[in-house]
Amino acid sequence: MRRWYEEIWRELPEELDPPDFEARRDFLLAHVSTGDRVLDLGSGDGPFVPALLEAGAEVTGADVAEGALERARRRAPGARYVRVEPHGPWPFGDAEFDVVWASEVIEHVADTERWVNEVRRVLAPGGRLLVTTPSVETLAEPPDPRGQHLRFYSGSSLRGLLEDMGFGDVDVRAANELLFGSAVR
Repeated sequence: MRRWYEEIWRELPEELDPPDFEARRDFLLAHVSTGDRVLDLGSGDGPFVPALLEAGAEVTGADVAEGALERARRRAPGARYVRVEPHGPWPFGDAEFDVVWASEVIEHVADTERWVNEVRRVLAPGGRLLVTTPSVETLAEPPDPRGQHLRFYSGSSLRGLLEDMGFGDVDVRAANELLFGSAVR
């Protein structure tokens, strides 16, 4: 699986414009404070890292592909970058982060329960999980079973998942074709 992700990053152009970047960045920055320890989980080539650093956060970018992290290091050298295994466990300490940011990641996760448990483990008490994911309710066509997305969420299913996994103060909102979710450990 790792080889597959590395191949994807080898083939992608260097300068990508992430979809809905401004809306996703604004959502993220509205929930991050100066000094927060932020894990950008599934950071890819790090498009959100410069904004987090500018906001005064201490940032760790994590991805399954070293090729993506190499690009991220060039984009924003002021952060720490760590390659993680797709199915965990992650090489981070318990309660190491105040915020876990996972934008356009959760829909690619095969074992969602294990992934959410790892998020809870690395989040400090009172820490915040911030996610964005495509909204299945806005799809014009049924999902392509050959695509990269393994899971599809509606607002209620994402809220239910986070609540069932022990998060509190869960807030899920739809904007355009995305769901924006925040939850507190």
